[in-house]
Amino acid sequence: MRDVAIIGVGETEFGELWDRSFRDLGIEAGLKAIQDAKLRSEDIDAVYIGNMSAGKFIDQEHVSALVADYAGLADMHLPTVRVEGGGACGAIALLQGRLAIASGMHDIVVVGGAEKMTDVGEVQWETVFGATFAGLYAMMARRHMYEYGTTREQMAAVAVKNHKNGALNPEAQFQKEITIDTVLQAPWVAEPLGLFDCAPLSDGAAAVVLCEMQKARKFTDTPIRIAGSGQASDFLALHDRRDLTMMDATVVAGKRAFQEARLEPKDIQVAEVHDNFTISEILAIEDLRFVEKGKGGPATADGLTALNGKISVNTSGGLKARGQPVGATGVAQAVEIVRQLRGQGGKRQVVGARRGLTHTLGGTGATAVVHIFERGD
Repeated sequence: MRDVAIIGVGETEFGELWDRSFRDLGIEAGLKAIQDAKLRSEDIDAVYIGNMSAGKFIDQEHVSALVADYAGLADMHLPTVRVEGGGACGAIALLQGRLAIASGMHDIVVVGGAEKMTDVGEVQWETVFGATFAGLYAMMARRHMYEYGTTREQMAAVAVKNHKNGALNPEAQFQKEITIDTVLQAPWVAEPLGLFDCAPLSDGAAAVVLCEMQKARKFTDTPIRIAGSGQASDFLALHDRRDLTMMDATVVAGKRAFQEARLEPKDIQVAEVHDNFTISEILAIEDLRFVEKGKGGPATADGLTALNGKISVNTSGGLKARGQPVGATGVAQAVEIVRQLRGQGGKRQVVGARRGLTHTLGGTGATAVVHIFERGD
């Protein structure tokens, strides 16, 4: 397999973007990534788009061809592929793009992720995910609290940290810090998860340009190599799972990614993990072996995952504060890691960051994807 690097990144702002369509968002992110990579359109071999529910939300299917068409690429007759995998579809699209280059089939591909979610109401959201989506994560939270003594205050510390990071991110949906009391006093969504324990619905898009490593050096002095990837699945229903306090798909995907990269969790300085609920981040940092099982809550409360802590987690603000346009999530995580490894994190820059990780979930953890990145200079 050939080495693959990211040579360009781009994303839109995230939030309630009523004045922009799905098409507008996808094109904006893609063009930013192409411009960042200093590419010509004729350099591109293929396009991969992560999208969960355009057909359900905005009555639009075949979105990969749609984006390529309106981006001015239709007359090049590029292969365009839409990837769906719940909340993990952007990360899966990134994996598929990487494999296409590693295999030798393509040299340069654009990977994007986009979702337009605020054009639909709560009924459609519940129809897609089921009325008990938050309730399922609440069950995981309750079991974790029971087995390991995790507290609401420790879960609230995830939200406080990520909003603090989001306040430093000009593209985040929420750019305002919050307090522990704000989280604890918020209305219930599904006890023990309140309003500020939950990521928002968001519109937005993100894109990266992937390139074969040797060719990548023609475009940039700081190619960011994809050192390892892992994808795994689990039972769709929680009642079939082995353990409510552990996501086996994350454990397996993480081990596969670390094995390919020949690295250990201690080698990672910055990570973007799936925090659609505060308990999700706690489970993630445990299942990825950044902390011992059951220690995710205390580690967060003690600042081990804060900016420039033992490991900086969700420097972008995460899904919680940056926002959650589902199809874009896995790609947006990669955008943040690339910026960190390039030293372009601005006020949220992790000092000395050379290796980073992204972790993305589909649904309640039936799909998990982990990518590991490192500076290629």
